[in-house]
Amino acid sequence: MLHWFDSIGARALRAYPYRMETYDGAPGPGGAPALSDAPVSDAGQPLADQPLTEQPGAAQPDAEEAATDQPVKLLPVAELHLHIEGTLEPELIFALAERNGITLPYADLDELRARYEFTDLQSFLDLYYANMAVLQTEQDFADMTRAYLARAAAAGVRHAEIMMDPQAHVSRGVPLGTCVNGVASVLANSLEEFGVSTLLIAAFLRDLSEESALEVLEQLLAMNAPIAGIGLDSAEVGNPPAKFERLFARAKEAGLHRIAHAGEEGPPSYIIDALELLDVERIDHGIRCMEDPDLVEHLVAERVPLTVCPLSNVRLRAVDTLAEHPLPAMLAAGLNVSVNSDDPAYFGGYVDDNFLQLQTVLGLSEFDRVRLASNSIRSSFADEERKTELLAELGYS
Repeated sequence: MLHWFDSIGARALRAYPYRMETYDGAPGPGGAPALSDAPVSDAGQPLADQPLTEQPGAAQPDAEEAATDQPVKLLPVAELHLHIEGTLEPELIFALAERNGITLPYADLDELRARYEFTDLQSFLDLYYANMAVLQTEQDFADMTRAYLARAAAAGVRHAEIMMDPQAHVSRGVPLGTCVNGVASVLANSLEEFGVSTLLIAAFLRDLSEESALEVLEQLLAMNAPIAGIGLDSAEVGNPPAKFERLFARAKEAGLHRIAHAGEEGPPSYIIDALELLDVERIDHGIRCMEDPDLVEHLVAERVPLTVCPLSNVRLRAVDTLAEHPLPAMLAAGLNVSVNSDDPAYFGGYVDDNFLQLQTVLGLSEFDRVRLASNSIRSSFADEERKTELLAELGYS
């Protein structure tokens, strides 16, 4: 199967040759700091030169991305692209189904896992929405959220901006307050319980109408829901950003942050429209920006954050293999990219798994791991005090 990156990505790599290591005092790709400017430990030792420590066990996405015995040091990161419904592990799906008296269309865990071979975004979404049926009560949403935070903390996540799909729950008869309160009840104490600061983002389904989205947004505002922003997700192709101009204008008027999926399966023009028509502050995915050099130049100049999800891109066939992923070219171009897990229960791994596979398959250097972690923190919607605290943990004073 030929994908856009087969030709565009090859040209991008030639245009932006990627240097995996930059420890010679020269500026790194895209203006990254030289070693003398790189973060250091409390003892003054450059983080890139510190011994690596063992990482918790990581799920391996497929045979090509084979397991490695090379240890990986966990870095403090912000997870900026995470759908809480996409953290429903098979075991929790069965547990919640039993608790709620729901008969699943799968006989056992093995039969469910066998359905995790996706051919495209829609094939994933079909299973993703079907499995949501087990989420019925506030306790269900709370248990799902708590499970994610425990796993995220083990992966080095210190701040998480979590998307939830309220329309997907309201449309199946679950009250809006049930899903919001269930998730929010856990996020309210996430820093104390897990060491992870959190923000909640209401993501709207682009394959539904703007009227539906506006109705739910007004309900969220009326109930004073603890949301920090809105997002736009689900089926991208055929659902351009222009469809949601009024929704995003209303969110801006209400003082909410704004993000949108664009340039995953959709064309680079969707990224442009999301920035110009929706006035978003961050692009989720954005990998197809590499098809448009002028767009790349703009994204670099404006430091627009792109929340890239490597294992997700491979599982959904946006990129054939991890070895062909455009992340190295994106780093070389100086783009403000971060690494995220998207829907980790479905795509073979959490943030630490993504970093592990990037190091294993692409040879991602410690220097660039630190750069990606720094990008994630700086691109978050956390307050400046929290950002400063997390950057200090990473080694920046």
